Amino acid sequence: MMSSAVEGKTAPVSVMSALILRAIVDQTIMPEFERTGGTARMIWDPTVGLIRRIAEGEMADAIVAIDWAIDELESKDLLDPASRRPLAQASVGVAVLAGAPRPDISTPEALRRILLDTPTLVYSRTGASGIFFEKMIDDFGIGDEIRAKALVVNAGLTAERLVSGEVAIAIQQVSELLAVPGTDLVGALPSELGATTDFSVAVFKNTAAADAAERFLGELFTPLARRAYQAAGLEPRF
Repeated sequence: MMSSAVEGKTAPVSVMSALILRAIVDQTIMPEFERTGGTARMIWDPTVGLIRRIAEGEMADAIVAIDWAIDELESKDLLDPASRRPLAQASVGVAVLAGAPRPDISTPEALRRILLDTPTLVYSRTGASGIFFEKMIDDFGIGDEIRAKALVVNAGLTAERLVSGEVAIAIQQVSELLAVPGTDLVGALPSELGATTDFSVAVFKNTAAADAAERFLGELFTPLARRAYQAAGLEPRF
């Protein structure tokens, strides 16, 4: 692998990442990486969006994504398999505007009633949470009713639509809901629904900045990062 060290600093590293890490990277990871002389350019998108970018020819040095996407990229010989590491598990949850009544989502039936009763809600179509949510409402037998009143965004933080006053309930990964000030997390969806997603990291095979990529990814596995994941509603897998 080519060394990326130049006069005590590392060459800029480009990292594709699912949105679950956005607040953590901005507030915790990036300051530490830059303090040690590293520089990084983040490419933020839901995992489906990242896969689409790669299919269209866009590349990076490293990636953080849902396990199925890492599997797919590895099967296409695009990733260094030795660099792959499990990172964290995310749960899908519900948020409301800060100070608003918190609905009961403690059981699947309670969640189903809330979804039917709420006048407006938002979810992300391309994110892991949105893919899960659409299957869940179909399994509940209420898919048509919910889609008829839902605001569906292609990407971004759904809880921002709470702050703007567009919706009453936001659905997304807990870590992404917590990233939006002015909102309250109601909680994760009932555990029996299996609303969790595993994320891993890896380095691309064709990168000329493999050392810098490994250094950046290493910052995601420190005790400081672990505490940040737990505070953000993520379960570390290391």
